[in-house]
This record gives sequence, structure tokens and C-alpha cells, in this order.
Amino acid sequence: MAALLSLLAAAASAAADENFHTLAVGPNTYTNVTVTVVTATDIYFTYDGGMGNAKIKNLSPDLQKHFHYNETNAAVTEQKQAQANKAYHAQVISIGAARPADESIEPNAAASSQSSAAWLTDLPAALNQARSENKLVLLNFTGSDWCPWCIKLDHDILSAPEFAAYAQSKLVLVKVDFPRHTPQSEDLKDANEKLGQRFHVDGFPTCILVDASGNELGRQTGYREGGVSAFLTELDGFSKK
Repeated sequence: MAALLSLLAAAASAAADENFHTLAVGPNTYTNVTVTVVTATDIYFTYDGGMGNAKIKNLSPDLQKHFHYNETNAAVTEQKQAQANKAYHAQVISIGAARPADESIEPNAAASSQSSAAWLTDLPAALNQARSENKLVLLNFTGSDWCPWCIKLDHDILSAPEFAAYAQSKLVLVKVDFPRHTPQSEDLKDANEKLGQRFHVDGFPTCILVDASGNELGRQTGYREGGVSAFLTELDGFSKK
């Protein structure tokens, strides 16, 4: 975890706050872009649609030069990120969360600790549970093993005991993950892709609160300061609309 957080700190220290009217990344074009963080491998930015990130190697040669892209340095950084992510996930598993046979439940859902929230990966099952328990459903669209702000959201808020207690009484949780290093079944990849399209998610992390019928009540895109208290206050506001 320490190694992973040190990578996040290094990324945060490279804040650029540079504005672009448009930014082309492959087939996608973003408008009113403000680049907030530049690392050896990625840029992170806000735009009209929320928050996003892009691999510098996928930008035009001029932009690669502009952001001082070095292929060798990028490869070294990606290797360090992969090692840090692997160590983090190994640490989580060693705490005692056993992987269930049913892939619709996240590994940490098997943990009995009250400080750990249980995350499903099957939205229809979550909606059925929400109807039977008179709860709402929170979807967490994340890049769990590569997106710095997703990892920070998980570490600072979604893994906190206060959030687990709140979720136990009010929420059914669904993790919609788009990892780059963690294996997933093809069925789960396809289901997550369809959910991303259904809810028009174009930036990570994005947390969406829906009712038991799947109707959106509100969303938070990106990581916001304020900790668990601010996050839960916003969820309460969504549920009262």
C-alpha cells in the first residue's frame, strides 16, 4: 500500500493545470480540457463531460513532445505501477478475504469484518436485493488497478468503516471495474462495458446512485475532497431528490 500511495503522491505533485480547447485521444475528442496531472505515462484531466485520463503514447507526436514523453521512462513507471498494484492486491487477499466461486461477489465481500463493505458485480441481482431490502444501489465505475483517483477513493472512503456501516443499512453495492492488470471473465468484461454505455460513463471514478428499478438518482464523477462525511452527505442528497 505504501508503494502505491507514493506513486499517487508523485502523480499529484506533477499537477499541470494546463488548458486545451480540444484534446484528441485516438477516436475521442474532449472539449474544454484542463490537464491537472501529468505522469511519465498518463495525463489526467477535467473536461465538459467530467474527468478522464489518457496514455501519453496515444496522443499525437506533438503532444507527446509537449508532455516530455519518454518511452523508456514510461515502461519503467508502468512496471513499478504493476508491481505496486500486485503487492496491494496480495495484501488485501492476505487479510482474509477468500475468493468465492460466484464471480458476482467481490473477494472482500466474503470477509466478515464490519469494517469491510460487500461489493457485487451483478446489477440485476443487486436490484433484486435492493427491492427485497428496501435499499438503493450504488454503482462504482472504477479502474481499480491503474486509476490513481479510483484507488484513492477506495482507500480513503469506500474502505472506511463509516462507509461500510452506512452501506449496510441503506445500500446494495455494485463494482463496475475496468482493470488493466487484474483478470476478468469475458462475460464480466462485456457486462461492465454495457453498463458503462447504459449510464454514459466516460470518466473514472464515477459513482452513481440508482433506485431499486435502476433509475439514476445522482452521480459523482471524480475524486472530491471532504472524506467519508462529504461523500455520504452527497448520497443522502441524491436519495432525497
